[in-house]
Amino acid sequence: MTEKRFYATGKRKCAIARIYMKEGSGVLTVNKRNFDDYFTRDSLKMIIQQPIELVGKKGKFDFFINVNGGGMAGQAGAVKHGISKALVEYDLALRSALKKAGFLTRDSRIKERKKYGQPGARKRFQFSKR
Repeated sequence: MTEKRFYATGKRKCAIARIYMKEGSGVLTVNKRNFDDYFTRDSLKMIIQQPIELVGKKGKFDFFINVNGGGMAGQAGAVKHGISKALVEYDLALRSALKKAGFLTRDSRIKERKKYGQPGARKRFQFSKR
């Protein structure tokens, strides 16, 4: 008997997370490291576990996560997005609860590019009248 694995991709800012999910005991592995070793801040751990707790499936799935690009906060958001999509692939009935919480919507906010003739995206050089 082959075990069923579910795959999803999550994105946030410049971070991309590839999520592989299978039924198990609730182990999260991020980039071949323990979940607690990779994400050290409690706020990031809470963000990542929100979709699992929302649907009441905590401790029922093993997640193997590959994430790259961006910083720690962006990576945590990408993992949350990917886990939500993987849960929907597992059971379509979970979609309404995850969609209502806003976990399936890709947060499209990214850094605005610098414009020429300015020091940054919006900031202007100091104006001198004389």
